[in-house]
Amino acid sequence: MQNDEQFEYWNGPEGQHWVDRDTLFDVMLEPFVDPLLDAAAIATTDRVLDIGCGNGATSRAAARRAADGRVVGVDISAPMVTRARERAESEGVGNVEFLHADAQDHEFTGVPGSFDVLISRFGVMFFADPVAAFANLGTALRPDGRLAFVCWQSLFANQWVAVPAAALLPVVGPSDPPPPDAPGPFAFADQDRVRSILDAAGFTRIEVEDLHVPVLAGGGLPLDEAVAFLGEGGMGKRLLGDVDAPTRDRALGAVRDALEPFAGVDGVRLDSAAWLVRACR
Repeated sequence: MQNDEQFEYWNGPEGQHWVDRDTLFDVMLEPFVDPLLDAAAIATTDRVLDIGCGNGATSRAAARRAADGRVVGVDISAPMVTRARERAESEGVGNVEFLHADAQDHEFTGVPGSFDVLISRFGVMFFADPVAAFANLGTALRPDGRLAFVCWQSLFANQWVAVPAAALLPVVGPSDPPPPDAPGPFAFADQDRVRSILDAAGFTRIEVEDLHVPVLAGGGLPLDEAVAFLGEGGMGKRLLGDVDAPTRDRALGAVRDALEPFAGVDGVRLDSAAWLVRACR
């Protein structure tokens, strides 16, 4: 299951962008932490595997709940794994470790079934072969072990993406859409596809819950800085990467106008739409 494109993406400028702006991404995605960990029902002694752990915020939060257990965070991005280790050490979270690996085909060391629960916050939508990936991850779970993750619904259902995208497109034009099931942030937008993947991978008791929480686009930055932050991210790079400077300025001006009604004293707040998924091995 070679996933070279994702490896290059997350070990290149985009991965470094997430490292450089880690606190902003943590603020933006923090509203999903408690719903995810509550769905996982993490107990004090649980052994937890965090898939696509990024800079390690969910791993550290899980480690605090599993105070007498252990947490392993795994991610394909070497820069983000390095930052995750640094953050855990600086915060004194000692029952967590981080692994630089591709979770979809990594042979997790130790006894098969060595984890009680698998979790992921927006880290499972990038597998080249999701059925094989979840089947592989299932081998790391004990019998009747639990899986809980959050994944994005469609781009158009996510106000924090749809509003700036709708402002950009009239200025820069549409980009070529990826294949429907290609790895990417919105690859699990279809909940029926999610169910079929997990079923084919051997999971049972699959539940998919509609989750809407407000997010601070730009992690609480003021409006102008939030617009610049969004322009630096994945969607901004895709849509603005080849345009000239005047076009870029017009496009970002249009995004600012579109986001201004959502700006407040704590930042630019918009709705999000995710699936909260639970299953058992």
